[in-house]
Amino acid sequence: MVIDMKNETKRKVQQSIRDFRLPRYQEIPNVGLYLEQTTKFISGFLAPLGEYTLTASMISNYVKKGLVDNPVKKQYDRDQIAYLFFIAVAKTVLSLDALTGFIQVQKHSYSLEVAYDYFCRQFENLLQFTFELTDTMDMGDMESTDEKRLLYSCIVAVTQKIYLEKCLEAIAAEEQE
Repeated sequence: MVIDMKNETKRKVQQSIRDFRLPRYQEIPNVGLYLEQTTKFISGFLAPLGEYTLTASMISNYVKKGLVDNPVKKQYDRDQIAYLFFIAVAKTVLSLDALTGFIQVQKHSYSLEVAYDYFCRQFENLLQFTFELTDTMDMGDMESTDEKRLLYSCIVAVTQKIYLEKCLEAIAAEEQE
């Protein structure tokens, strides 16, 4: 089966990702956000990706499963929010057990700030490349470790899934016209 998207449709698909950017670790509020504020903050950044949102009940489940620490005085801090960004993205291709293992690998390998910022850069970079907004991938940190290769594989799976979903949505919308 050959799918031929019109140039206009392809531009719409690309536009939805063109300006996508996740907040870096130091840009995440550290004043403590309540559950609803946390869901709105994360979902606002992830909205361009489609259905990559978190609900209050999802976050509560991640806390119960031990993926995210318990909130302090019902507020989520920078570390918890950084983990929730990663979980919101990775949950689409990984099981909860795999997410738990992934987070444990991170905790033994890199500080959360380093790991989270690396995740953000690589995710944005791969999205730009996958959606043909750049011709080359910025390899940035050339040091390759097993942990980075695992993260890279996860991000590739997510970006390919996002690309496929966006293209199929655009084709369906095109056929409706």
